[in-house]
Amino acid sequence: MKVVVVTRLFAPEVAAAAFRLKALADGLAAAGHQVTVLTTKPPKNAGTQEFADYTVKRWPVLRDAGGNVRGYVQYASYDFPMVARLLVRSADVVISEPPPTTGTLAALVCLVRRKPLYYYAADIWSDALVAINAPKYVSGLMRAFEKFALRRARGVVAVSDGVAERARALGARNVEVVANGVDTAQFHPVDSPAPDESYFVYTGTMSEWQGSDVFVRAMSIVLEKHPKARLRFFGQGSAEPALRTLAASLAPDAVEFGGVVPPAEAARWISGATGALVSIVPGQGYDFAKPTKIYAAAACGTPVLFAGVGASVTLVEDNGLGRVAEHTPESVAAQMIAMLDGDRPDGAPLVEWVRDNASLATTGKLAAEWITQDVTPGRTPSGR
Repeated sequence: MKVVVVTRLFAPEVAAAAFRLKALADGLAAAGHQVTVLTTKPPKNAGTQEFADYTVKRWPVLRDAGGNVRGYVQYASYDFPMVARLLVRSADVVISEPPPTTGTLAALVCLVRRKPLYYYAADIWSDALVAINAPKYVSGLMRAFEKFALRRARGVVAVSDGVAERARALGARNVEVVANGVDTAQFHPVDSPAPDESYFVYTGTMSEWQGSDVFVRAMSIVLEKHPKARLRFFGQGSAEPALRTLAASLAPDAVEFGGVVPPAEAARWISGATGALVSIVPGQGYDFAKPTKIYAAAACGTPVLFAGVGASVTLVEDNGLGRVAEHTPESVAAQMIAMLDGDRPDGAPLVEWVRDNASLATTGKLAAEWITQDVTPGRTPSGR
């Protein structure tokens, strides 16, 4: 088949969505399909990458001050050219990644051209907007877009049972769960850049619904017993300015922000950490999420400290991936101190678990296989 993937993020850009969509494109190409990816020109600090098995078409796009395609103007700068690009390109199947604005416009094009659309739901965007108390008109409009995309899609790939349940509640009828994963070729145990330092690491997006400020607040307690301990943030997000201000107030010399770094460098910092920190603010409609940070940490042999409730607690506890805490500074600090006081556990079982259960290569292959099997010869697209 001729498969067209529309996504604002793609490798070599450093983002979970970019890694996930590359794995899907790899899986589709390995299955023998002719794959074209319609994406954006990456920021300069992302580097370059060649793709031998499929075609990647890039388009200039507006980015925010941090270099992200984040914000409605930025989304529109990708979405509207994408419509024109998709209308003139031959395709048997179209696959769309969020945001829902992209999914909605891709669904409209597929409706006009009578082509099947598959929607890759890594999360539920409108739930996230509710979680961060976005204006009701914004979350309401995004909810409408998301419902339209999910209902019009011939199939939806969801990264967890929780996402699948929410997708069905919003109107998706044909949903397949393909668990999230991490690129084990890039995330694996390596030598630490600070082997003699005891530190915790937080990597990836810093947003309001994740509530990573709880770790900064906990550090002021941790430092009373371990004054040389450090907390290192790598990544960016809407909550970063507030985190920097909070850190300057509570632990000015113990919290550092390293910005966005390539996966190989992130793996080095994760590998040497006492623990990798992950959090989700409880009770805001996002307790079903399983952040990719958990898999990345385990792939590097580093135990996770998750602050929150829900699916991630089950993931960490049932598979021995680390510790969990309530989303409070006191509970988090108690677990951080316990990790600093004890010997670091052997990371080999964590690495092995990821390779067996959360390899991105396997994830991409499974998603590609399901889409291939769902689009069978002679079957008419449902046109939902």
